[in-house]
Amino acid sequence: MCGCYSLTTPRDTLRKVLAPWLANSSSSTWLSHYVPRAEIHPGEPVLALREHQRHADATHFLWGFLASWVKDPWRGPRPINARAETIAEKPSFRSAWRHHRCLLPSDGFHEKGQRIHRCNGEPFWLAGLWDHWIGPDGSEVETCCVITTRANALVRPLHTRMPVIVPNGLEEAWLEEGDATHLHALERLLNPWDPHDWCVSRAPNMASRTNPNQLQLF
Repeated sequence: MCGCYSLTTPRDTLRKVLAPWLANSSSSTWLSHYVPRAEIHPGEPVLALREHQRHADATHFLWGFLASWVKDPWRGPRPINARAETIAEKPSFRSAWRHHRCLLPSDGFHEKGQRIHRCNGEPFWLAGLWDHWIGPDGSEVETCCVITTRANALVRPLHTRMPVIVPNGLEEAWLEEGDATHLHALERLLNPWDPHDWCVSRAPNMASRTNPNQLQLF
């Protein structure tokens, strides 16, 4: 499960991480307003990479997935997580799995009062799905969720689930659209990742901001 994560990376470091994609970003001005966040909660805007008009693009989504075919966004769940084992078949996620994968930069995620992070403090990519919803009145919103998988040995004492991490260097492969063969190749990234060089430390006290009536874990 992933219900809270952080992005405390300094602006200059984050600029270097995102440099390959900033030139094509339709919302690149966000970087001048960037503020490190020790707690990122469901329902809040999150920074993400996605493929847009055949280019990888840095943008923002609301965390809480809303499928494009939903008629009433105020009814039904707004999942913050999608299970890796079922995203290819589950109606809510299967189209996004084929066409709308995204990456969320993070430097730690929280579970039961603990923070899981790279021992060297470097940021990493949370695997996600996104979609674009358009209402009858023309209103629009882009939302996302984090893909989760079985916990590895590091996370298992805290929870049975953990977020999927996409390794550096595979960003373009993860984001780009592809055929069934391409999707099959990506499936290996959905397995539990190697906990080597990862650490667990006590997280700061957190007050949950999740509304259980609007957000649902999967």
